[in-house]
Amino acid sequence: MISWLYPGDAFPPVTRALQEPNGLLAAGGALSPQTLVEAYRHGIFPWFNPGEPILWWSPDPRMVLFPAELKVSRSLRKTLKNRAFEVRVDTAFLAVMKNCAAPRDGQSGTWISEEMIAAYSQLHEMGLAHSVETWRDGELIGGLYGIALGKMFYGESMFSHASDASKIAFVHLVRQLELWDFGMIDCQMKTSHLASLGAREIPRAVFVQRLGLLIELPHVPGRWQFDDDLQT
Repeated sequence: MISWLYPGDAFPPVTRALQEPNGLLAAGGALSPQTLVEAYRHGIFPWFNPGEPILWWSPDPRMVLFPAELKVSRSLRKTLKNRAFEVRVDTAFLAVMKNCAAPRDGQSGTWISEEMIAAYSQLHEMGLAHSVETWRDGELIGGLYGIALGKMFYGESMFSHASDASKIAFVHLVRQLELWDFGMIDCQMKTSHLASLGAREIPRAVFVQRLGLLIELPHVPGRWQFDDDLQT
């Protein structure tokens, strides 16, 4: 059985999460900024379909990327050097979320509801949620968004309307986070896309232990700006 949360309730320990489905911890609660921050601080994230109660997850193992372990393929490195694009940060957060929410090929719906967009937009206004955007000829062609607490970044979703567009944004993000001494990027669940970029699974206990240290380190406040001479 999982816990039912009422607004203001504390989250149960992540060790109580189910093995099947992997990581399901609790249901209910609210998507208030305070609740979301508390969830992320404990390695918990919301993931649910429209019409369902809010579902909270903490899978084991956890997919993460350590910035120093980023892998850039030869073809992607070539694309990065061509510079036929512009990477911006925190200039189109709402547009990035809406693009991430759009149905993908072979899918009829999305888990990024209007409720989720409103909640994460609040975190963006608080300087806790950020978008990294790939632009070409003035058009948004790819990007990602996530949450930052201390020196910990939690990747939420990404989208791409052109080849490698989301990877371009991701590489720029990882390089900047490495310069800012961020220790870990949460990728939540295993995908071949993220594994190709160097992400790997670690036990949840290790994830939570490292997370507890990183979130207490100084935060990079406000809307972000990336270094102009960022090496990619």
